[in-house]
Amino acid sequence: MEKARPLWANPLQFVFACISYAVGLGNVWRFPYLCQMYGGGSFLVPYIIMLVVEGMPLLYLELAVGQRMRQGSIGAWRTISPYLGGVGLASVVASFFLSMYYNIINAWAFWYLLHSFQDPLPWSVCPLNSNRTGYDEECEKASSTQYFWYRKTLNISPSIQDSGGVQWEQALCLLLAWLVVYLCILRGTESTGKVVYFTALLPYCVLIIYLVRGLTLHGATNGLAYMFTPKLEQLANPKAWINAATQIFFSLGLGFGSLIAFASYNQPSTNCQKHAIIVSLINSSTSIFASVVTFSIYGFKATFNYESCLNKVILLLTNSFDLEDGFLTASNLEQVKGYLASAFPGKYSEVLPQIRNCSLESELATAVQGTGLSFIVYTEAIKNMAASQLWSVLYFFMLLMLGIGSMLGNTAAILTPLTDSKVISSHLPKEAVSGLVCLVNCVIGLVFTMEAGNYWFDIFNDYAATLPLLLIVLVEIVAVCYVFGLRRFESDLKAMTGRTLNWYWKAMWAGVSPLLIISLFVFYLSDYILTGTLQYQAWDASQGQLVTKDYPLYALAIIGLLVASSTMCIPLVALGTFIVRCLKRGDTPPVA
Repeated sequence: MEKARPLWANPLQFVFACISYAVGLGNVWRFPYLCQMYGGGSFLVPYIIMLVVEGMPLLYLELAVGQRMRQGSIGAWRTISPYLGGVGLASVVASFFLSMYYNIINAWAFWYLLHSFQDPLPWSVCPLNSNRTGYDEECEKASSTQYFWYRKTLNISPSIQDSGGVQWEQALCLLLAWLVVYLCILRGTESTGKVVYFTALLPYCVLIIYLVRGLTLHGATNGLAYMFTPKLEQLANPKAWINAATQIFFSLGLGFGSLIAFASYNQPSTNCQKHAIIVSLINSSTSIFASVVTFSIYGFKATFNYESCLNKVILLLTNSFDLEDGFLTASNLEQVKGYLASAFPGKYSEVLPQIRNCSLESELATAVQGTGLSFIVYTEAIKNMAASQLWSVLYFFMLLMLGIGSMLGNTAAILTPLTDSKVISSHLPKEAVSGLVCLVNCVIGLVFTMEAGNYWFDIFNDYAATLPLLLIVLVEIVAVCYVFGLRRFESDLKAMTGRTLNWYWKAMWAGVSPLLIISLFVFYLSDYILTGTLQYQAWDASQGQLVTKDYPLYALAIIGLLVASSTMCIPLVALGTFIVRCLKRGDTPPVA
């Protein structure tokens, strides 16, 4: 007899698995950046609209397909049509690429977590130079947090061409990250179902603790005011709407096959419509909640830097003009500067090049996302907090839980189709398949621990799962609505769950969502074409800052390969299936 499909212990496990997968680093490090870039509170308007017309419908579609077909992504789409097996294969390839580079973030989180127990924190001060006569020159030009990230953590090379060697500390952290993931997925839903309670709930506990701490920090209100003050003119900016749609799309993890894999372990009668709404709302609420925490910390950092800048200017003018201590303050600084410039023009012109232009607004307006926000901006704020080691441990442990939760979904998208395959499952136990997938990913992931590894990380992060996912989800919607048939799918859902599909879901699936995805697809293509030569940010140690460089030809070729390798699965598998069917019938396939 065929072995019964494993199931979640209860519906709550499934919901927690979806939340743990969907709520990830993008909620913490990309959504706050988009709020900062596109009008603060006014960005919530396009974001919520895109959640309603794109996020919830597409999430429900994937959950319904997984629950109805009771297979991983490859089997599910092949059941709908033998010609659509490539859709599932494209999802597996995209998830494989994501797993390859995503776990290096967990390796960095492990690295920072292990260093968080030091007193003082190793990124809080610059190291001495080789002569021990002053601070390291690169660190002085940049900052202690940037130096620790670019030099001590990444030991980054000056360009992508200078690949350098593998950094053994980062390699060990990557091995540890993959070992943790393997232990979590070892027994399938049996082990994953228990882990997701922890990976889903613990980040919220840490965010609540950080919220309480953040709101009590000096200058937190400056950051919150900056976030919630709407810039209504941004509503007319098409990029705000496009980025809102993109954030919803990628934050929910659509197109990777993870949600289909999770839903395939549901009882057929499970109300996946309710679960889709719950997961979507929790995911978006988490993004807003994390932004409040981030902007309170951001306000503290910006205020601290602004006041430090003012104090340096005050000290410089006090010493240069022999002013009485305490005479110069932040409130009378501009007035006194005007007086000194008119009374002592010669001396003031000599000092002027050393006077920094201090601005709280410019500090708050410095937009940073991704690894820059997590490993530079947050560490900059943490080092200036009381009991900084405690806050550092909490923060990086939270990042680790978010990262591992997302990795459980990524690996499920790869493993479920493999373990569903009778060819593989009849020869290898589930534990061996899981181990091989983790081992292969870990070995390939060593590329990201090299000196040029961060540049390759950016390539995979920017191109491996953007355009391909849009195409995958577009084909998914067309497959359900126009190949399988919307009426047929509606009747199957009713027979499965006992609930009738209302007009909202049908309107979104049949028209609004696919048109929106096509618009996003066109935007991305036109943006790439208008941009011209693709560029990247390289670290210049002599200047202590990032500089823009053009990608070399072989990097552009790899970018093209990353985009094509998953998307080409769809037409190639369809063509292969057509040829095989023709040969089985004894016909000769027509030649165009």
